[in-house]
Parts: sequence; structure tokens; C-alpha cells
Amino acid sequence: MAVRIRLSRGGRKKKPFYRIVAAYSESPRDGRFLEVLGTYDPLKEPAEIKLDHEKVKKWIEKGARPSETVRSLFSKAGCAV
Repeated sequence: MAVRIRLSRGGRKKKPFYRIVAAYSESPRDGRFLEVLGTYDPLKEPAEIKLDHEKVKKWIEKGARPSETVRSLFSKAGCAV
């Protein structure tokens, strides 16, 4: 099974909050995941991105592929992927 690094939505209606997670590509968006790698809060000004760079690096080395959205968040956070 392929592992993806993607967003998992939380929060309430009209107030999104996202966790950046490593999950199997077949699992649902808000379903099971393997590990939480960070958070993304788009409502703060500027948007707040918190990452555990060591965990991200570990999953990339294991072959996990980030989604396009997560890849852009990595570049904004200064995490080289």
C-alpha cells in the first residue's frame, strides 16, 4: 500500500483546522492515519503551519509521497522535500 502525506480536516462548520498526517492512500480523508506530522490553521493571519521536521523527513525517506497541497505547505514552512 502506498503512503501519502496529506491533510485531515477537523474543526467545525466554516471553521476548518487541518492535521498533516501520514496515511495509506486508500483510507478516507478523515479516517485512519499512521502518524500526525503537524498542523495547519488557515484561519490565522498569516496562516499557521507547525511541522515536526524529523517525522516528515523520516516518512519521506520511507517513500511517503506528499499531496500537492501539502507539498506547497512544506515549501511555505521551509521544509525541503
